[in-house]
Amino acid sequence: MLCLLLGLLLAPVRAEFTDQTVASGITFEHHAGGLIKQHIVETMGGGAAFFDADRDGDIDLYAVNGATAQTYREKTGPGNVLYFNDGDGSFTDGTAAAGVGDASWGVGCTMGDVDGDGYGDLYVTNFGPNVLYHNDGDGTFTDISNSAGVSGAEFSTSAAFLDIDRDGDLDLYVATYLTYDIDSPPVRPCSYAGFEIYCGPQGLARGGDVLYRNNGDNTFSDVTRPSGVAWANHYYGLGVLPGDFDGDGDTDIFVANDKTPNLLFRNAGDGTFAERGLLAGVAYNADGNEEAGMGVAAGDYDGDGNADLYVTHFFRESNTLYRNLGEGVFKDITREVGLEQPTLESLGWGTQFLDYDADGDLDLFVANGHVYPQIDLQKLGTSYQQTNQLFRNDGAAGWIDVSATAGPGLRIARTSRGAAFGDYDNDGDTDIFVVNLDEAATLLRNDTAGGNRLTVHLQGMGANRDGVGAWIRVRASGQTQVRYISAASSYLSANDLRANFGLGQAAWVDQVDITWPDGSQQQIPHVAANQRLVVYQHGESTVSDIGAP
Repeated sequence: MLCLLLGLLLAPVRAEFTDQTVASGITFEHHAGGLIKQHIVETMGGGAAFFDADRDGDIDLYAVNGATAQTYREKTGPGNVLYFNDGDGSFTDGTAAAGVGDASWGVGCTMGDVDGDGYGDLYVTNFGPNVLYHNDGDGTFTDISNSAGVSGAEFSTSAAFLDIDRDGDLDLYVATYLTYDIDSPPVRPCSYAGFEIYCGPQGLARGGDVLYRNNGDNTFSDVTRPSGVAWANHYYGLGVLPGDFDGDGDTDIFVANDKTPNLLFRNAGDGTFAERGLLAGVAYNADGNEEAGMGVAAGDYDGDGNADLYVTHFFRESNTLYRNLGEGVFKDITREVGLEQPTLESLGWGTQFLDYDADGDLDLFVANGHVYPQIDLQKLGTSYQQTNQLFRNDGAAGWIDVSATAGPGLRIARTSRGAAFGDYDNDGDTDIFVVNLDEAATLLRNDTAGGNRLTVHLQGMGANRDGVGAWIRVRASGQTQVRYISAASSYLSANDLRANFGLGQAAWVDQVDITWPDGSQQQIPHVAANQRLVVYQHGESTVSDIGAP
């Protein structure tokens, strides 16, 4: 009898994700070009951001839309959408009043408090000039792109706010995919598996990523060259991920590139960088091949305290898991842990580490979808619309694809692109919003009956009010979990800045340790499970109940 009870306690919890898009009031549909894609810009999709736009304690949702060649020229695209969270599982469209419905050809977005006033600002990347929306604190935003000096004018993709020089305010890295003129597309014929397709990215002019330093007055300076990132960044940039990958206390930058080597810019500690992708083991996969890097995620999946990397790729290129061996050196262990075969027949985009079952280790989500609609006419073992994937972390046993049994939300086939992650219903677990190309988005609510939980929300001092770049360590039942605070991850998207920890059967956390971006330390001992812990830098912390799972 005892063995049976132990077996039940240790048995994996069945994942349950349900589609709440219609029930939540979200009507967003992404559109880009025609059904037969004639330009590469029509296939890249859009991103989204979960962030608390009005500081009412729940996270709101911003979704980025595309355009067609005609509406791009006229600046009359369908426009981006901002949904305010009503606090009861539903959302209300507040785009018009907020003033953030950019009708350009939108691609991605990220968020960060650029002036330290406590309100998250929005940066939107476009095919064309980008947009920085300053949050005015009253539910409205002001376009300060030109005065801030961050508009750019190419084909930008993912972006990330980060503090490159530890001066307390947030700087900005913007990935650029390529240079493309929709009125003068390539005239040479391109083909794939015997059918004609649009051309690119290979053979097209590569874009150059841009690094902006925050001047502290709502303006930025282009420091791409003096920072040292200029010489290595002329690739097809799609995914951007800040993080302290070598454990030295400052913020490095990982960039996933399409069909060109990935980059790892190591911070020298003074806001200058040296590119170390090849030496670090992340420029290529284990076979020495360049891959079609798209989505990126970082997380300590193996509990050793180091941030590991996961990168999504093209059809018949498996996604890649790089294990961080320490001091910023990585090893491709995709085959060894069982993650190669399950991803070969999919084409991956948005991705993130998350503890969906609250058992204390990080699992993986991947959004999938092909780029060629004509693929459905071929017999290549894949399709244009694809189901997304969820992988359970089984520790020493490797990773298990549990997508087929993860609830009705994971059985939806779409042409997915960007994915944003956050706890929109404030129950202590991570939900997922997925942007789907040329159709309705999908809001996946995590209904998994997992273990106990703890949510940690940082409130920093000075300009970095969200504690971007901080490390959180939670110790419970002899296990230590870590999270690095950054909104940037996935593909073209930004995530909830609150950190969710799964505690399994632990009823208490022994201690929460915070390493703030300025290097200062803070400890909060003996915190009950199923609480939301708000930590004020060098001040008192507060807790509120999120309810038992």
